Amino acid sequence: MAAEPKDLRDDALNGLRLSTQLERVWRTPPGLLGALMSVDHKVVGRRYIVTAFAFLGLGGLLAVLMRIQLAGPEKTFLSADKYNQIFTMHGSTMMFLFAVPVMEAFAVYLVPLMVGTRNIAFPRLNAFSYWMFLFGGGFLWISFLFNVGPDVGWFSYVPLSNLQFTPSKRADVWAQMITFTEVAALAVAVEIIVTVFKLRAPGMTLDRIPLFVWAMLVTAFLVMFAMPSVMVASTSLILDRLVNTRFYDSSSGGHPLLWQHLFWFFGHPEVYIIFIPGTGMVSAILATFARRPVIGYPIVILSLIATGLLSFGLWVHHMFVTGLPQLGAGLFTASSMLIAVPSGLQIFCWLATLWDGRLVYRTPLLFVIGFILIFVLGGLSGVMVASVPIDTQVHDTYFVVAHFHYVLIGGAVFPLIGAVYYWFPKIAGRVLSERLGRWNFWLAFIGFNIAFFPMHILGLIGMPRRVYTYTADMDWAHLNLVSSAGALVFAVSFALLLVNVIYSLRKGELAGDNPWGASTLEWATSSPPPPQNFDRIPVVKHRDPLWADGESLPVVAGLSTDRREVLLTSLAEAEPQVREASPEPSIWPLLTAIGTTIFFIGSIFTPWAVLWGTPPMAIALIGWFWPKGSKEDEA
Repeated sequence: MAAEPKDLRDDALNGLRLSTQLERVWRTPPGLLGALMSVDHKVVGRRYIVTAFAFLGLGGLLAVLMRIQLAGPEKTFLSADKYNQIFTMHGSTMMFLFAVPVMEAFAVYLVPLMVGTRNIAFPRLNAFSYWMFLFGGGFLWISFLFNVGPDVGWFSYVPLSNLQFTPSKRADVWAQMITFTEVAALAVAVEIIVTVFKLRAPGMTLDRIPLFVWAMLVTAFLVMFAMPSVMVASTSLILDRLVNTRFYDSSSGGHPLLWQHLFWFFGHPEVYIIFIPGTGMVSAILATFARRPVIGYPIVILSLIATGLLSFGLWVHHMFVTGLPQLGAGLFTASSMLIAVPSGLQIFCWLATLWDGRLVYRTPLLFVIGFILIFVLGGLSGVMVASVPIDTQVHDTYFVVAHFHYVLIGGAVFPLIGAVYYWFPKIAGRVLSERLGRWNFWLAFIGFNIAFFPMHILGLIGMPRRVYTYTADMDWAHLNLVSSAGALVFAVSFALLLVNVIYSLRKGELAGDNPWGASTLEWATSSPPPPQNFDRIPVVKHRDPLWADGESLPVVAGLSTDRREVLLTSLAEAEPQVREASPEPSIWPLLTAIGTTIFFIGSIFTPWAVLWGTPPMAIALIGWFWPKGSKEDEA
C-alpha cells in the first residue's frame, strides 16, 4: 500500500457512523445543478438505461407503423418517402441508440458493484459519455420530427447516400449521429476495461471474475477495435458531401465498396457487441435460479473470447453478392460457420446447468429459457445465410430480416428483459410483479414468433426487404397480416413491462438486500446501493463469494472517509497496490459535451464550424482539466 496520509480512515469508524460519513462524502450534490454534475456510476447508469429504453419505445413505435403499412397490399398509410425515413430511423435507433447503449448502461451500473469498488474508472468521462449519447440521439430525432430524418437505411450505403442522390442534409444527420454514439461507446469501453483490470476487490483473481463482467470486458475490447471503423466511414462520407472529397467515388480513385468494407468491419462485430452482454446476463440469471454455479466456467470464458476474436473475420458475408473473388467468399463462409462453435459451447454449458440445478421458475429464468429457444433458431438460419449459394438467393429478402431479428431480439432483448426483472430490485429496491412478469414473457414470446417466423417464408417466396408496399397478385398479404398482428402483440408486451415498472416503483414488494439469494458482490450491499456502494471494500476468496461466505464476507479497511478514494489492485491476482483519489462531481463534462455537440452539428453544414466550433470545446476541456488544488479534483 502507498504511504498513508494523515486523514480519517474507515477502520477508525464503526457501523452507522462509518456509513453516514461515507454517504456524506460520496453523495451527489442536491438540486438541479447537483444532478447535472453527478459522476456517480449508478446515477449515470440509471440515466443511460432509462434513455436507451425511451429510444426503444420510439423505435418500436416506428416498427408498428411499418407493420401497419405492410399488413395488406397497396396500402397508403405511409408514403414512400415517409416509409424510407421510418425504416431508416427504426434501424438506426435500435442499433445505435438502444442495443449497444443499453448493454453498456447495465455495465456502467453493475460492473463496479460486481467487482467490489466504489465507482467506475474515469467517472467524469462516464458522465461526458452519457451527455454525448443523449445529445446525439436527440439530434437524430429532432431532425426526424422536422422532416430531415435520414432515409438511406441504417447502413447508409453509397452511392445512395452521396450528395448526387441525397442532396438534402438527411445523410449528414445520420453520419454525424454515428460520431456522437461511437464517442460515447468508446468512452464507456475504456472505463469498463480499466475498472475490471485495476479496481477489482482484493482477492478477485481473473478466475473469480463474474461471467457477466467477463462478457462486458470482451464487449469493451470489441467496441474499441470495431467502432473506429464506422467513425472513419461516416466522417469520410461527411467530407465527401461537404468538401467534395472522393473517398467513395470510383471515377476519382475511390470506390463504393470501401464503404461496405468499413461499415461491415464494424457491423458484424456489432452483432456480438450486442449479443455477448446478453450471454453474460444469461449466465448471471441462470446461476441464481438454478441454485448452482454455471457449469464450465473456463469454457464459457474462452467461448466469449473466441467469439470476440472470430467476429472480426465475418464482415464479408454481408457482401457475397458484390462480386468478390470466390476464394475470399469461401474463407468467410468457413469463418461464419466456425463462430457457431463457441456459441454452441456456451449453450451446452447453460443446458447442463439447467439439467443439474434446482430450478426456481421466476420471470428472469423464463426469459432465459425463451432466449435459448429463439437464439438457437436464429443461429440455424445464420448458418444458412453463411453459405454463398443460399445467401445469394435470399439476400435482401425478408428471410434476412427474420434471421436478423431472431438473432438480435432472441440473443439480446430477451436476456435484457430478464435482466430488468433480475436487477430491478438492486436498482429500485423493489421487486417487479411476478404475475405481470409472466404475462409479459408469454406475450413477448408468442408475439415475437408470430411476428418474425412468417418472414422466413416471405423471404423464401421472394418478398424483398425495404419495400413500402406490394401488389395483391404477389400472394404475400396473408403472411404479412399475420406478421403485423404478431408485432402488435409483441408491442403490447413492452407496454406491459412499462406498466409493471411504474406500478412496482410505487407499490412493489420491498426487495431487501439480496431477494434472489444470488452469489455475486452487487448483492452484498443494500438495494438500492448507497452512494459509496460499500462501507468497506470486500475481500473475495471464492468465485461465488456470497454463497461461500454469506454474511461473514471479509473486508479490507484503510480507505479515507473524508475524501473520495478507491483501491487499485494488480491485474492478475487483484492484490492491493495503492489508494487512488476519485474525482468529485463536476459541471465540466456537461459543458464539454455541449461544446462538442456544437462542433459536430455545425461541421455538417459548413467547414468553418471546425474553426468556430473549436473554442467552446477547448474552453470546456481547459476547465475540466485545470488544476483545482486537490488530487481528487485534478483526476
